[in-house]
Amino acid sequence: MNALMVRVAADQSAGGGKWNGPVDGQTGRFAYVAIPENAPMRPGLEKPYGALLPVLAPFGAELPPHLRDRHMHLDPDYGHLTYGDQGERAKQIASRLDAGDWIVFYAGLADIRRTRDLVYALVGVYVVERIERAVDLAPERWDCNAHGRRILGPDARDVIVHAQPGVSGRLTRCIAIGHWRDRAYRVRPEVLEAWGGLSVRDGYLQRSARLPVFLDPERFRAWFAAQQPELVPRNNP
Repeated sequence: MNALMVRVAADQSAGGGKWNGPVDGQTGRFAYVAIPENAPMRPGLEKPYGALLPVLAPFGAELPPHLRDRHMHLDPDYGHLTYGDQGERAKQIASRLDAGDWIVFYAGLADIRRTRDLVYALVGVYVVERIERAVDLAPERWDCNAHGRRILGPDARDVIVHAQPGVSGRLTRCIAIGHWRDRAYRVRPEVLEAWGGLSVRDGYLQRSARLPVFLDPERFRAWFAAQQPELVPRNNP
């Protein structure tokens, strides 16, 4: 078994939309807010941020003005149990993962109960069913993933991961794993030890072309099961 960690959802970077989705730090309930879409999309397959208004309302959160009229790069798309990527990360996914391997999604979330630090938490898990090239999607399947919704050239090397139903999805309650130390957000030492370590220095939690690799994926899987997670095949409640 192999397992990779992937950072997802809106964040404070320019590509991330300069905003973080909300979380209730006491209950773990959170809203999944995807990053903005910056590539040309197939007409009619756009995913507007406005669709999130009823999702954000229970948290007392509102979309910032610069996102209200934009579309999301909805990836992962838990409703279709897919995740797409490109470039170096796509190469890593295609070369390291096979059926039965894991992708573990995490995000930086804004706690509605305190404003100082972000909550870095696991937000979803996929058990890989298969991986295919985005350009191989038939037109009737374009809407299964953000990379299918994009207008791609015939030589595009984007890949799409399809996850196994029943054991994959979005967490109904996120699992906090990180905090600020040594000038960055990192996995807490006791969590990192319980996992058996990551390939990145001291549990570093930032977007990167190189995805963190679990050094002992079976140990992580046992830890994850002990958290009694509930996974659902939908993007938001």
